[in-house]
Amino acid sequence: MPVIAVVGNKGGAGKTTLSVNLAAGLAKEKRIVLVDADPQGSASTWRAVADNEAVPVYAASAELDTLTRRLVQDYDYVVIDCPPSVQSPQTTTVLRIVDLALIPVQPSPVDLWASVHIEQAITQAQETNPSLRALLVINQLEPRTTLSRVVGQALSEIALPVANATLRRRAVYRNSALEGKSIFDMGRRGADAAAELDKLIHEVTKYEYH
Repeated sequence: MPVIAVVGNKGGAGKTTLSVNLAAGLAKEKRIVLVDADPQGSASTWRAVADNEAVPVYAASAELDTLTRRLVQDYDYVVIDCPPSVQSPQTTTVLRIVDLALIPVQPSPVDLWASVHIEQAITQAQETNPSLRALLVINQLEPRTTLSRVVGQALSEIALPVANATLRRRAVYRNSALEGKSIFDMGRRGADAAAELDKLIHEVTKYEYH
């Protein structure tokens, strides 16, 4: 079954938030498991307070590849929240075994520069994992800012595809985490954010995984 990693090369890009809500959205129709491979353990903390039995979370051990191969036997999708560094041993291991790497990118120069290093890491990982695919996801978009208007053009210079779905900066992401929920549990308050995630999930699930 498909294994999806959420990968970043700096903190604050919204990696764990995307991991949790992606898993929650997929769980509406699929059997999902979320693997917390980030030593900060934010996804595990969310699960400890969350009222959501549909998204079990496993804290990754040193045998991350063994754990992942075991989980794919029991679930439709495995989502892995990686550390905020492509040089970390966890991310290096994950990129060798996953089918798709989702890379959240904020519309900021620092995030764009970090994406160049991720492109290099993806290219290197594809030497041993040729079926690996990657997708940049514009995250925390603020349409009225200049950077947000030009971020798509800037990312076009990176040799990785960009998702059609974009995720705006919304307070509901923080509020849902504080309440131990996903955006899909927030009713009308989370409707716009949920619609954005559903568009991304549609893109993710249409891939032909090998």
